[in-house]
Amino acid sequence: MEKLKGKLLQILSLFLVFVTMGFMISMQIKTVQGGIKQPLPPVSSTNYARVEELTQQLKKVQEEKQNLEQQLAELTKRFQEYEEAASKNDAVLKNLQKDVEKYKALAGFTDMVGPGVIVTVSDSDLQPREGEDPNLYLVHDEDLLNIVNELKAGGAEAIAINDQRLIATSEIRCVGPTININSTRYAPPYVIKAIGNPETLVASLKLKGGIIETLEFYGIKVDIQTSDKVVVPGYSEPVKFFYAKPINNP
Repeated sequence: MEKLKGKLLQILSLFLVFVTMGFMISMQIKTVQGGIKQPLPPVSSTNYARVEELTQQLKKVQEEKQNLEQQLAELTKRFQEYEEAASKNDAVLKNLQKDVEKYKALAGFTDMVGPGVIVTVSDSDLQPREGEDPNLYLVHDEDLLNIVNELKAGGAEAIAINDQRLIATSEIRCVGPTININSTRYAPPYVIKAIGNPETLVASLKLKGGIIETLEFYGIKVDIQTSDKVVVPGYSEPVKFFYAKPINNP
């Protein structure tokens, strides 16, 4: 951007030079020609000297005019080159901005909207049978992970849990009775939003013997709603890599 600004300033400066040079050429020619066109007094040596002087001035001005016209042509050519370069740089900049937005969306850093599903998961209200593990009636991290995996298998293009966008570095793990998502602790209910083909996403969740059927067996409440407008927020926290580095191919 700084280089582009510099080139635009150069273009503006060249334009001002063109205007100034044109004004100078016009004024000099008018001055000399105005002096020559005055009615000549009676012939005398003084008048001859004056005519000679004006003739020399006119010749000098014409030479200067030719030099200025040559410089003007050169500056015009440079101006056109700068203009073309600025146009190319502008096109390159726009393409780069489009690429940045595309890769931000792919990485999960952009708010997304589209058709999809909203899945709400809550702990069971049932009481465990005698000798049965009460944890089976609670929502765990592996339950959310299984739901997310089924949504991905169904073609989900963007997923968030309680408005926490899931990206490559996201974690879903139990911390006591709560679940950490992107280092933020949440208690049920857990609202999972996914953008994709609603019918395909619902079908992937309701597979026979799949995750939803297993959860419902223990009374865990799962509500699945389809929508034409599901909003999935972008990931907003900075991502830092301490060990992983890109491979620069030759």
